[in-house]
Amino acid sequence: MLQSLVGNADAGFHEGQFEAIEALVEGGRRALVVQRTGWGKSAVYFVASLLLRNRGAGPTLIVSPLLALMRDQVAAAARAGVRAEAINSANQTDWDDITAKLDANQVDVLLVSPERLNNPAFRERHLPELMRRTGLLVIDEAHCISDWGHDFRPDYRRLRELIAALPGGVPVLATTATANSRVVKDVEEQLGTGGTDVFTLRGELARKSLRLGVLRLPSPRSRLAWLLTHLDSLPGSGIIYALTVSAAEDTARLLRENGHAVLAYTGRTDPVDREAAEAALKQNEVKALIATSALGMGFDKPDLGFVVHLGAPSSPVAYYQQVGRAGRGTPNADVLLLPGAEDRDIWEYFATSSMPSQDAAQRVLEALEPGTVLSTPALEARVNLKRSPLELLLKVLDVDGAVRKVSGGWEATGRAWSYDAERYRRISEARVAEQRAMLDYENTSGCRMEFLAHSLDDPTASPCGRCDNCAGPWYSDDIGHDASDSAGQALSRVGVELEPRGQWPSGMDKLGVPVKGRIKPGELVGTGRALARMTDLGWGNRLRELLADQTPDAPLDDAVVKACIRVLSQWTWDKRPVAVVAMPSRRHPELIGSLAQALAEVGRIPFLGVLETPDGWPTGQPGGNSAFRLASVWDRFGVPAEGRAWFAANPGPVLLVDDLADSRWTITVAGRALRMAGAESVLPFALAMRA
Repeated sequence: MLQSLVGNADAGFHEGQFEAIEALVEGGRRALVVQRTGWGKSAVYFVASLLLRNRGAGPTLIVSPLLALMRDQVAAAARAGVRAEAINSANQTDWDDITAKLDANQVDVLLVSPERLNNPAFRERHLPELMRRTGLLVIDEAHCISDWGHDFRPDYRRLRELIAALPGGVPVLATTATANSRVVKDVEEQLGTGGTDVFTLRGELARKSLRLGVLRLPSPRSRLAWLLTHLDSLPGSGIIYALTVSAAEDTARLLRENGHAVLAYTGRTDPVDREAAEAALKQNEVKALIATSALGMGFDKPDLGFVVHLGAPSSPVAYYQQVGRAGRGTPNADVLLLPGAEDRDIWEYFATSSMPSQDAAQRVLEALEPGTVLSTPALEARVNLKRSPLELLLKVLDVDGAVRKVSGGWEATGRAWSYDAERYRRISEARVAEQRAMLDYENTSGCRMEFLAHSLDDPTASPCGRCDNCAGPWYSDDIGHDASDSAGQALSRVGVELEPRGQWPSGMDKLGVPVKGRIKPGELVGTGRALARMTDLGWGNRLRELLADQTPDAPLDDAVVKACIRVLSQWTWDKRPVAVVAMPSRRHPELIGSLAQALAEVGRIPFLGVLETPDGWPTGQPGGNSAFRLASVWDRFGVPAEGRAWFAANPGPVLLVDDLADSRWTITVAGRALRMAGAESVLPFALAMRA
């Protein structure tokens, strides 16, 4: 059957594959397979599925975390003669047809996301019958079960209940390539419901095809210049990872402008464009995708020739997972890390943003009164959390049994719930230890592949003989002069568009703010500009430094002011501003004042001063969701009485200057105050955008 699946009459099992299949098919066991990428974990569950189907078992249910991964798995199944279907958010129009095929016993493998299992309609309409008929349950990328893992997903925690609900004797397989001993133990506990013994198969995790290296360069400019100089010499096509969306988009733009066929791939990329980018890379129509971690688990291109990182992931295990995309079906692939000084700041941001807080959890539970069903947007109006962290917290509370997703939103279950502070403290400490380990990887003088294998607690870890520490640097550190100039020009590029808010958040009446729906045309601000994003490769470091809490307030230096003037010179407004107004600032009054005055002087237009705060400063802090951010600044900004007369006598746009555009509600409310005082229009300008 294996030979038929792979189309090779001479094919044989890799070490451990037969044993895993036997445990599932003959023993009906629960198994955990931890094997390197490319070992053939999919062959295990495809062969087992067909053997079980031949014995009259129902279809295999595969829980898979990503749409891209599902697409690859369905395609691989079709090539192997396995009838596979997927149910996910991207193909809802096909659900009825797929259900009909399931009813007719015409599906061998069904793939679903863990989130889909908790969708109320799916959970109530499809899941009970599916569970009754399932012949094999497969949990792919099973490290997502463990919140000790590098890519924990709360929805995976529900799989314990799914496993417990299976009819007796139905085998379960969990697979992953990235699990250390702590994660393995955690996954085994999830699989072993009711004291069931778990068959764990761990193989050698070192990837013999990969040639690892670390090249330290002094600046973002030098890293980009290295890419411009050496991208064409890297083997085949590959992936260049960046730590932020802005860095990925900026890098892709620079490389394209210099004649390289690349595409950006981030969480901001439209799903249709993502699928097209994946196809372009697989077909070698591009040299590289410039990607964030959005391109990760399961992306399958066996001949991927290289992986380069502009900045390091926050743990060796996450790094191993990403570089594991390369060299799956080729004897050689190159992997190079170009670490940056800003890496640790980015790690810290993502580490703190993903941890649920006790205070936020209690606010959610208090908002969900008994008998109340609230949608996520409605909860946002009651709980000061942005959408993504709120959804993460709701999933955690759901998994813990405190809330339940139902038609129309969320409801409290009434079950007692307590915040596991000790667990989260230990997880936080583990994250810090992982970050230290990543720095150790960068600085080690030993074998790099051995280091990664040790990070995954692989007992067979040994020197690879191929990395830059084992065999000497295999990469050049030369940088072309033209490449350096091009990188410098790209990093000195200024000006990003600042989109205005056009819609008030829902539920503002609950917070005492009498607005809803679209913002009236006479109260809107225009499309603005910012010097750069805080996450930009070029100006990002300088702006983060200027706006840091510990940086003393002071007038801006000439270089930053000149850069802001360049932004204004490139701004193709319909009508030139007639005045400059500054936002009030508690932390940076001298900085904003100096910038506003400088722009007024250069433009030879009057500086009308700083907006008033007659009822005190805004009450909000950075972060939080739109509803609470708006409520914290609502009606806080005033225009002096003489301003109305001035605007009446001097019609035209007003340039509104701020230090940082984060939620954009401060600029929206301040701009509204200027419009209602008679300003013809308001053009916002911020020194920095948050992202």
